[in-house]
Amino acid sequence: MQLRALRGATTVDRNDADAILQGTEELVREVMERNGLTAEDLVSCIFTCTPDLDAEFPAVAARALGLSAVPLICAQEIDVPGALPRVIRLMVHCYASDGSSPQHVYLRGAAGLRRDLEGAQ
Repeated sequence: MQLRALRGATTVDRNDADAILQGTEELVREVMERNGLTAEDLVSCIFTCTPDLDAEFPAVAARALGLSAVPLICAQEIDVPGALPRVIRLMVHCYASDGSSPQHVYLRGAAGLRRDLEGAQ
């Protein structure tokens, strides 16, 4: 098993708790599914949100998915003028099978953030 860092991001339509929780849940599920991960494989998760998203902590959605034993933290992204709005980003530290290829996940409007990653959308 190798220690890996997986990236992902999504956008939400509005700054409210339901939108943030639903977007985060979708993102976490996709990252775990595409990489064949279980909660036991996870070491930690870092969530960030753009400054225009402050209605809820994304980690609440991860806890609801059963990641209660995984250390989680939320932070605010740098407020860069002209940056894509309402973005939730995720970095998952996990153990994955040797030789497996990391699958980073960029959903919705965030798909344009990493066009260099083939298959990330």
